[in-house]
Amino acid sequence: MATTFLEQTRGLHEELERLERVIVKDYKEQEAKTHREKLLQNHRVRKRIDEMQEVARKLVRVYTDGTDESRHRKEEIKALGADNPTAVYGKFYDRLKELREYHGRFAGLDITGPEDDSHLLAEEPKLDFSGEEALGRYLDLHDLHRAFTNAKFGRQCDYLDYCGSLTDFSEIARHLKLGKPYRQYLSSLLAYLTSFYERTQPLSQLSRQLDKLRDEVAAAFDAGQLPGWEDKGVGGPGGDAEAAAAQLSSDLESFESVDELESMGAEQLKDKLAQLGLKCGGTVRQRAERLYALKGKSLAELDAKLFAPGKAVAAVKSEAELLQQQQAALAAAQLEAQVSRLGELLANVISDTRGRVEKKQAQTYEELVAELEEGEAEALGEEEEEEDEYVYNPLKLPLGWDGKPIPYWLYKLHGLNQEFKCEICGNYSYWGRRAFERHFKEWRHVNGMKALGIPNNKDFFEVTQIEDALSLWRNIQERNTGGFNPEQDEELEDDSGNVYSRKVYDDLKRQGLL
Repeated sequence: MATTFLEQTRGLHEELERLERVIVKDYKEQEAKTHREKLLQNHRVRKRIDEMQEVARKLVRVYTDGTDESRHRKEEIKALGADNPTAVYGKFYDRLKELREYHGRFAGLDITGPEDDSHLLAEEPKLDFSGEEALGRYLDLHDLHRAFTNAKFGRQCDYLDYCGSLTDFSEIARHLKLGKPYRQYLSSLLAYLTSFYERTQPLSQLSRQLDKLRDEVAAAFDAGQLPGWEDKGVGGPGGDAEAAAAQLSSDLESFESVDELESMGAEQLKDKLAQLGLKCGGTVRQRAERLYALKGKSLAELDAKLFAPGKAVAAVKSEAELLQQQQAALAAAQLEAQVSRLGELLANVISDTRGRVEKKQAQTYEELVAELEEGEAEALGEEEEEEDEYVYNPLKLPLGWDGKPIPYWLYKLHGLNQEFKCEICGNYSYWGRRAFERHFKEWRHVNGMKALGIPNNKDFFEVTQIEDALSLWRNIQERNTGGFNPEQDEELEDDSGNVYSRKVYDDLKRQGLL
């Protein structure tokens, strides 16, 4: 019954308390055991908290002076007779009459029964995850990986390397970071990581952390204290280039023309131009003309067209260009900082994703099909994977098919306590003789041998050191390239039984010694 504004306000307070009780019941009565159940529970609680915030916002407007809700509340309190004590009883009986009429119209309404929140506790929110994400266990970065490898600022790398260097922006050139495509890529990456984190951690307050981080980055950027952006993104070749330009300007006084400067050669001209931040492409003549333009001048006096992208000094740029470049640099720095923070928060998920990729690369076709069928069965509710329970395993024995440690005698029988390291595989450890022998045909060792330029055949079986493999490969090459040399390899015997090579025998015979 909400016929008055005060009654509506009381109902809001009651709704707030009811939602709190529902959250408590959810945690006490609904014990979440599996990963999926925990996700559903957290999303249910998140929904209840959102409803509580909406109710709280309405109550804040009611008690905030100057709002329409606050004015209605004061008018209704005043209408109850608070200012006129003699009218209190009349107002009371009028309200009592309204209550009797209301319950007379709705005689079957029972407000004394217990609360029934079972439908809220049984609610299953929609979990919006792709198949690759596996209910939030792994990241799905395939689209972003494709965008990175096809972009000018990116590089060609496989999906595993991309996941490992997701938050490493040190290899990207400065002028590429100031471009719009780079910021668009970072925005897409940030949007995905934010969405993934909010879907897997619905009770977190990520937006507040990112807003605070954005303000901190902006303050450090304005103060010139942000690592990598001390120049506030205005570019320029740097202090070393300024000193080199001053020295080179004086050295150019000894050259009378561009023709004389051409005698330095294309490579030396290119190195000088790159050191100064100038364009270093074109013919030898064009490079010499570009460098000769520095004669008797400083970098600030040169034409901005002579500089490479992002290398022009601030003095040759207009104020509008400097402001635009600073804004682009600040946006890129903020996006990089936010992505790095999310990378820290999702460090375990990124590590699990890399492990899953490595596992899939080593799986056979039959194993991939079996895993896909298990995932489909879980999605359909036919099979629900139980959360891994704590297993007492002080000896750190490998787990068997049932998820329990294998017997210790079996562990010793297979030699799983023996560690074999392979330097060619990046000092990767293999436990047990069987795993060590099998790894010579697996992808990790094959890629390592391919990187060394050595064929992976039986000649290199059980060779794990890089130096040993290279030495053996050189010996094999020398043996294969060697031919038969009659003068050195053919042997002859004299009448006394002395054995000589063909060359020595012929020399002695010509001298009449035989």
